[in-house]
Amino acid sequence: MASLLIAAVALAAVPIVAVVLRDDPADRGVLPYGADAATHTPRARATGNAARRALSGLAQAAKTRSFWALAIAFAICGATTNGLVGIHFIPSAHDHGMATTTAAGLLAVVGVFDILGTVASGWLTDVFDPRVLLVAYYAFRGVGLVMLPVLLSDAVHPSMVLFIVIYGLDWVATVPPTAALCREIFGENGTIVFGWVFAAHQIGAAAAALGAGVIRDVFGTYTYAWWGGAALCGVAAVLSIVVRRRPAVPVEAVTAR
Repeated sequence: MASLLIAAVALAAVPIVAVVLRDDPADRGVLPYGADAATHTPRARATGNAARRALSGLAQAAKTRSFWALAIAFAICGATTNGLVGIHFIPSAHDHGMATTTAAGLLAVVGVFDILGTVASGWLTDVFDPRVLLVAYYAFRGVGLVMLPVLLSDAVHPSMVLFIVIYGLDWVATVPPTAALCREIFGENGTIVFGWVFAAHQIGAAAAALGAGVIRDVFGTYTYAWWGGAALCGVAAVLSIVVRRRPAVPVEAVTAR
């Protein structure tokens, strides 16, 4: 029933998207957010085959070290959120004697604080170096995963609540600085490149979901999966700080293409 409910909600979104969403502010007869009517010049619309543009954007980005650093780091982001905690937190808590509904409630709280953390991260991205933010986010996440095996028990206690709040704030906080770096480095192709980086996020999530399950079956515990995720967060932090912020190609050249 839970799956059917989610499917129904997803289908209900289809007519809303069809009626409300547009590709450009000009489609609604309005200016882009923050634009000055006296000086605004409408940007050229993208033309050509969308799949071809996506592949050409990937081909351009794949030649740079920054793309691979961002993609691998974001794959680790997916592994340590959707793949590990999103899939395996409830069964791991159940292994420690916690009721399934209680564990599910804690995971729901993660979602609530995720909203707050993402909004705050967007503001911080406008103020601080996105790379430094990513290092901090992955570091906090890694510390949380190291401590999680000790925090899990058959009941909810303050230290577990603290973990849930911090992990929730950190859950999607990586998205604004990652998207900002894609835009800064790859210019007009930044949104396309971010799409590929996000694809890496999903691949990382899938790999972690499978890997953690195998670890649980082999060792009878999730402990090594949590610690492995923490180690990966360390790798992601290092990859984030080595990203070069200068554009991969001149913006004029990207626009011309």
